[in-house]
Amino acid sequence: MAYPAHAVDGDTELVKVSVLAKLSGVPAATIKHYVREGLLPEPVRTSRNMAYYDPQLVERIQRIKELQRTRFLPLKVIKTVLDESELDNQDETVTAAIARVLAQTAGDERTREQLLQSGVVSAQLEMLTALGVVRPIEGREEETYTGDDVEIMRVLRAARKAGLTEGMLPVEILADYARSLAQLVEIELRLFRDSVIPSASPDQLPALTESAVTLSERLVVLIRRKMLVPTMRQLAETARAEAEAPEDGDD
Repeated sequence: MAYPAHAVDGDTELVKVSVLAKLSGVPAATIKHYVREGLLPEPVRTSRNMAYYDPQLVERIQRIKELQRTRFLPLKVIKTVLDESELDNQDETVTAAIARVLAQTAGDERTREQLLQSGVVSAQLEMLTALGVVRPIEGREEETYTGDDVEIMRVLRAARKAGLTEGMLPVEILADYARSLAQLVEIELRLFRDSVIPSASPDQLPALTESAVTLSERLVVLIRRKMLVPTMRQLAETARAEAEAPEDGDD
C-alpha cells in the first residue's frame, strides 16, 4: 500500500505521524511521547500543525515497544540502551541494568532556565558542558539536564557557599576528575565483562549487574575515605623532603 509522503531536499520522503503509526503499529500519541523524551528525533515541521517523520524510524519505534514489553524498562533506560548501537545481547542486558540503577538514583531533571534561576552561573554551566562533565539530554526542544548533572552543579554551589572560591576549586579541575574516574570505570567494566558475564546465566545477569553497580559505588567511596589521610601524609612528607633538599649549585 502506498502512503502519502513529503519530499525533503528533493530525495528524502517523509510521512505524517498517522502513517508512521500504521507502519510501526504504535499509536501516534506514543510516537510523539517518544519524541518528547528524546528517543526519536524531532520531525520536520512545515507549519505549526504539520510535521513529517522519517519512515525508517519504524524499526527503532518497534524496538522501544519491545524493550518496554519484554524487559519492563523505563524510557530513560531504553534511550541509553538504544544509543549503544553496537552492543550484543549480553552487553545490552548489562547496559540496561546499569541504566536502570542510574535512573532510579538520578533525581529530577532541570532545564537550563531552572538551573540559572536556582543560582547556577551561566558561564560555569557552559564550561562544564564544554568539558563533558555535564551534557544536555539529546532530543529535547528545551535544554535539559539529568538529575546527576543537576546534583554536580548543586555540589559546586554548596562548595562556593562554604567558602571554596573559584580560585581554590576551579571548575576546570572536574575535567581531571572525569579523566581519572573514566580509567577506574573502564577497569571495573572490563573486569565485569571478562569475569562475571561469561560465568552468569542470562537470567542471572540483570540482577548481578544491578548488585555490582550498587556495591561498586559504595566500595569506591569507602576506599577513597581510607586513602585520604595516608595520601595527605605522603604529600606532606614529599613536600618537606623537597623543601629540605639542597638546590642545584649548593655545597
